[in-house]
Amino acid sequence: MKAVGYRRPLPISDPEALLDIELPVPEAKGKDLLVEVKAISVNPADTKLRAAAGPLPGDAYRVLGYDAAGVVKAVGPEVTLFQPGDEVWYAGSIVRPGTNAQFHLVDERIVAHKPKSLDFAHAAALPLTGITAWELLFDRLGLEAGKTARKGSLLIVGGAGGVGSILTQLAHQFTGLTVISTSSRPETTEWCLKLGANFVVDHTKPFAPQLKTIGIPEVNYIAALTASDRHFPGLVEVLAPQGKIGMIDDPPRVDVTPLKDKAASFHWEYMFARSKYQTPDMMAQHDLLGSLSKMVDEGRIRTTLGENMGTINAVNLKRAHAVLESGQTKGKIVLTGF
Repeated sequence: MKAVGYRRPLPISDPEALLDIELPVPEAKGKDLLVEVKAISVNPADTKLRAAAGPLPGDAYRVLGYDAAGVVKAVGPEVTLFQPGDEVWYAGSIVRPGTNAQFHLVDERIVAHKPKSLDFAHAAALPLTGITAWELLFDRLGLEAGKTARKGSLLIVGGAGGVGSILTQLAHQFTGLTVISTSSRPETTEWCLKLGANFVVDHTKPFAPQLKTIGIPEVNYIAALTASDRHFPGLVEVLAPQGKIGMIDDPPRVDVTPLKDKAASFHWEYMFARSKYQTPDMMAQHDLLGSLSKMVDEGRIRTTLGENMGTINAVNLKRAHAVLESGQTKGKIVLTGF
């Protein structure tokens, strides 16, 4: 089967950073599905791993990719939720080979039937960011889905990115909070407002004076999605007493000591934790994606596809990685077919 992989961590400018390769088609065992991959999207996790992590033990190449939409071709003997021919979507596992391949093995407990109203490309844009946004809001920050009478405010740093795009929609639809997204360009500001943000502020400028201008000098919840090492002091400044900060990116160091003065709490979100550690509630991601699929088909949540970069191959994936590393994305980058 065709796949895209690499032998060792390299900058994206290196000719061997990502390579077109041929691999054997894997066999479905246990709870695994063998999925024929129809579309993928590219996430910051892909670029970070490519730059820092070598092949998995026993493999000559590292195959990246987590988001996928495709068709089940075969099932393992312990599978109970799916059958060949089912159209599915999922976000994969960080400790297994990825979705940048024609055929991919994935545990059924982190898979759901894809939305009927979306094609494979538009579906592939949502799983990883949808899971991350849902877990951040409802599992980490402790909000309750559907409690639309809740008062307060949520600041989303990086509202036009992949996670920010779905997080804005979920918060607008299901929390009743005043949603304040950040962006730095006119086109991304417009994007955030269309997704449901009540206000948009510029994350290249201090937060405090901008929030005072819109009449919300402090916020109850903060979703720190990007450049958190640079933004953190300003976020602590505008966080309300007893507020909560949830973070998903990888700053070199986070000093949470200043949060003590406000009796505030800090939460990490990492959507791969359940699949990596095979947690007892691993099925929660199957259920979550099923709920998200229903919301999409009901028209409550829209796809966050920003750009389709064409066929899944090394050239196009290198281009996608370079754009992601530039920090100038709007929504998700998707690739389709081999």
